[in-house]
Amino acid sequence: MITYVQEGDVLSLDPGTTVATGVGFLFGTALFGVAAVDAVSGTASAFVTSGIVTIGKTSALAIAVGDVLYWDSTNKVVNKTTSGQRAVGIAVEAAANPSSTVKMRLGVNSLAGT
Repeated sequence: MITYVQEGDVLSLDPGTTVATGVGFLFGTALFGVAAVDAVSGTASAFVTSGIVTIGKTSALAIAVGDVLYWDSTNKVVNKTTSGQRAVGIAVEAAANPSSTVKMRLGVNSLAGT
């Protein structure tokens, strides 16, 4: 197919700021990825945009399988706060309060209906 470019599970993107490996970044208002390498401002770097990732979460928060997760760009973690934050994935494993990470499914298909 002539119009096909690439699979899209990992994209080479410039976040315009430094992003550590394993930390998420919201590009614009809708494209969320997790840095696969230490990303440096001004340099296109690999960001995972679909699949399952382990990502930082608000520690004092219990998360259940199936919870929609939202990106807290100030603290660089996911949580369940719907106000003023963008939905970026769905929990695929429960995470206790307290705990620092959660397994999350990335991608548009994981957010159907939100």
